[in-house]
Amino acid sequence: MKGIAHQHQRDYLSYLTQERRLSANTAASYKRDIDELIELVGAGNLGELQSHQIRRFAAQLHARGLGGRSIARMLSAWRGFYHYLVRDHSFKTNPCMGVRAPKSAKRLPHALSPDEATQLMSIAEDDALALRDKAMFELFYSSGLRLSELTSLTLGDVDASDGTVRVTGKGNKTRVVPVGRHALAAIDAWLAPRALLASGDETALFLGQNGNPLGVRAVQLRLKQWALKLGLDSSLHPHMLRHSFASHVLQSSGDLRAVQEMLGHASISTTQVYTQLDFQHLAKVYDAAHPRAHRKDK
Repeated sequence: MKGIAHQHQRDYLSYLTQERRLSANTAASYKRDIDELIELVGAGNLGELQSHQIRRFAAQLHARGLGGRSIARMLSAWRGFYHYLVRDHSFKTNPCMGVRAPKSAKRLPHALSPDEATQLMSIAEDDALALRDKAMFELFYSSGLRLSELTSLTLGDVDASDGTVRVTGKGNKTRVVPVGRHALAAIDAWLAPRALLASGDETALFLGQNGNPLGVRAVQLRLKQWALKLGLDSSLHPHMLRHSFASHVLQSSGDLRAVQEMLGHASISTTQVYTQLDFQHLAKVYDAAHPRAHRKDK
């Protein structure tokens, strides 16, 4: 039966590349996923499979260590394959319909330690771009902004008199977030060189060397460059500063609702991932400090 299954597979891949115009790489990915299906079916008949068997296959893949996202991708490939077989090869049903992959374990966002955050902010302020970068990173960490929120800030969005920044976030929703004194000082130091760089009536807070608003990609690259220069992980990205802000504020205050509001999360369930980060921190403190945290067998 494998010979017939592989012939159906070849026909399907030909359909994907010639009629649907999918790339060779995408077709190769489909081939790998369908190869796995054919292997799981073994001597069985593709046309006789039922949903409970597809669920069992998914469970077998999960038991082998395949993650939920990978299994979901594989099920999607199988579903598409069967859709084609029902339409063009007289298969009666698509046994993959309604079959879901097991849930993936939530990945916790990586956050800097307070010492690492301090290390990042130790940028030598020896030129205009260094002053700009220090102001950006301080504001990221101080207020937990998204990258798109930071690059869209204008001069009028920061209110030094009451220590706040007005942010337009997802869904065009506006929120006002506190800004710490270190970030305010760094922004103030950046304003003079910014005025010299600005082209025309440009109002963006953070500018590139050409005097135009700084783009998202430029911020990402500058952060990686500074991380490397300062001895931090070179994979550091802007969202990690947002994670660090949330984690450190929650560790200090325990106020989940306040963190939700400052981050601009529509649902508190999105913010709750930081309680897991907080628990990890508390567990480390407990292990290090409690005299009976690590009991030694005698």
